[in-house]
Amino acid sequence: MNLSSPTREFVLHFGEMGARWGMNRTVGQIYAVLYLSEEPLCADDLVDRLGISRSNVSMGLKELKSWKLVRLVHQPDDRRDFFSTPDDVWEIVQTLLEQRKQREVDPTLTLLREMQLEHGDDPETYASVRMEQTREVIEAAVEGYEQLVTLDRAQIERLLKVGGATRKVLDFGHAMRRGSQRNASKRG
Repeated sequence: MNLSSPTREFVLHFGEMGARWGMNRTVGQIYAVLYLSEEPLCADDLVDRLGISRSNVSMGLKELKSWKLVRLVHQPDDRRDFFSTPDDVWEIVQTLLEQRKQREVDPTLTLLREMQLEHGDDPETYASVRMEQTREVIEAAVEGYEQLVTLDRAQIERLLKVGGATRKVLDFGHAMRRGSQRNASKRG
């Protein structure tokens, strides 16, 4: 790799994380190089920086385009295609969440709904009850996600900050109830 030490470390780690998220390791590395680059890069730049074949770079860029994680950029007086990532990290996270929802959650939810329509509810079987519970949880998560994506960046940041404080309040309330219950059982 033709990268500085900290950049190389980040790129290698991002490749491993990409593999865990369902992407090819090389695709994750290509994305990391693009993400860390101040300027848009062409395929030749990626070949040079990563030391991988041109065909691997082309396939990786094609996959990243299908995930809507890279943007095609044209440079004046240069016929090559250049690529960049969005500047806003929140936009990247939102794109990843939407893509994961479309690729993983939506098909599962569709299957569960179709099965319910086709076979109806059979509360007598354990499998039917579990599938219904799964559908309900996924629908609730999708509803929460759909409400979240309507918020602007500042609202999401405030919500995340409030989330930590809310957890502390809930934990404190739980501890107080446990203490009251212990005191009541000692008296009784």
